Amino acid sequence: MKFLAIEKEIRPIDPDTECLILREEAKALYDLYRDRYVREYYFNQDHEAVLILECSSTDECSALLQCLPLVKQKLIRFELMELKPYTGFERLFDF
Repeated sequence: MKFLAIEKEIRPIDPDTECLILREEAKALYDLYRDRYVREYYFNQDHEAVLILECSSTDECSALLQCLPLVKQKLIRFELMELKPYTGFERLFDF
């Protein structure tokens, strides 16, 4: 199953004073990418992380995100939604 996760800031993060936790966050995200849970990662126009994950369930996806250092420290949270395959092209064909 694919999931879209969008970061929501709880408390502003100062990159100058919190560089260690940001490095830990990058390492944790890399580990999720290496382990093939995170498939794509971006920043949106507000510099919020946007992740595409592949997990077996919403609970698994949520648990993985809870392991991220910035989430553990309650600096950010993620809005999570399951992505379903688009089926609209079926309307183009009469079977």
